[in-house]
Amino acid sequence: MTTTNKSYKTAFVFLTSLFFLWGFITVLVDSLIPRLKEVFTLSYFQAGLVQFAFFGAYFLLSIPAGNILARIGYKRGIVLGLITMALGCLLFYPAASYRIFGVFMLAYFVLAGGMTILQVAANPYVAVLGSEDGASSRLNLSQAFNSLGTTIAPAIGAMLILSDKVKTQEEIASLASAEKEAYYISEASAVQTPFLSIAFFVVLLAVIFVFVKLPKVMEKVPNEGYKTLLSKKSLVMGVIAIFVYVGAEVAIGSYLVNYFMDMNLAPLISSNETMMSIANTIATLFNKSFTDSDPKSLLGVFVVFYWGGAMIGRFIGAYLTKILSPVRVLGLFASLAILMIIISVATTGLASMWAILAVGLFNSIMFPTIFSLSLEGLEDLKPQASGVLCTAIFGGAVIPPLYGMLVDSLGFKLAFVLIMMCYIYIYYYGRTKTKSQLEEV
Repeated sequence: MTTTNKSYKTAFVFLTSLFFLWGFITVLVDSLIPRLKEVFTLSYFQAGLVQFAFFGAYFLLSIPAGNILARIGYKRGIVLGLITMALGCLLFYPAASYRIFGVFMLAYFVLAGGMTILQVAANPYVAVLGSEDGASSRLNLSQAFNSLGTTIAPAIGAMLILSDKVKTQEEIASLASAEKEAYYISEASAVQTPFLSIAFFVVLLAVIFVFVKLPKVMEKVPNEGYKTLLSKKSLVMGVIAIFVYVGAEVAIGSYLVNYFMDMNLAPLISSNETMMSIANTIATLFNKSFTDSDPKSLLGVFVVFYWGGAMIGRFIGAYLTKILSPVRVLGLFASLAILMIIISVATTGLASMWAILAVGLFNSIMFPTIFSLSLEGLEDLKPQASGVLCTAIFGGAVIPPLYGMLVDSLGFKLAFVLIMMCYIYIYYYGRTKTKSQLEEV
């Protein structure tokens, strides 16, 4: 093994740990949405604004993050991103203590700001740690560990954040002063403990990166080229594809618990021996059980399968995109995601539940494949292209509240038309890229 290859593999391992971290945190904050909805008596549209605060950071900060990296380099940029994330986690402490919705939104925004810096740096970095032909495969592998984080997070969220019953404002008002104070302390602790632990881990990781030697690949980012990038149809189409993909994935993940509650699945699951066995097997990992839990906690555990499907799919995708054309794999997975949504909308009960959870499996390869396809042929402009593509993650801020607004007026089933339109565009993008490649041959 050459020194360069060894250096690339070491860098790949450390960078992949960052993919795990931001995947874990992105989904863990989803666990707060059902709790915040009840605590602050929010509509589904208002609950969707939580994601607006989180993903809005990508829209506002992605391109500035590229400029920051141009000045300080990728290694220092990674450390800066981690420290910013830790600060965001720490802000959840006063937000939970004082139960101020605005402070929660600020915490989400700061946390996402740090993750934005990491995303802008890490995605193109992984893409260039080897040949361009293998970029999709490498990004799928790194994103598989991102999905490992998103798989673990719902279980931890269900056990630690959603495991007790959240009282409504009316129920809180009826409590005696001592009971009210005890309830507030308990509520705050349920949010504070996991985020304080994450803050400690993130700071530790930042210290490690201070001493890690990374290869100087694209160490300085050119400051010119945005006008050139926006003139490239392939990149613009990729930006739109990232926008609708992230929006659809986050909208589904954010509302799964509420969707299951709307279908009244908790009693059905409770009376099903197999389903309860699955739930308690997962709960056992955290020394919990579902004998006396809030329905949201029971339903929240099954969200593991949505994000777990994405993890499994990305490990498979890392292999498939090596042996097959990435654009063909993308088109196939988009088609199957649409099919699963149709099945979920057309059915009820456990069939509907497992169909929508299966969308996670077909989401798996979409982000890394679209990202790497969009970077093809851009050479020195890849860092700026990464900033533009990461800006499109803002789809996670726009589509969930729009979906929530449709749910408020039409119900969950009809609202899924918006999500299907997102996947239809991704299928179209894959078909367009296929034709483009065939014309080049």
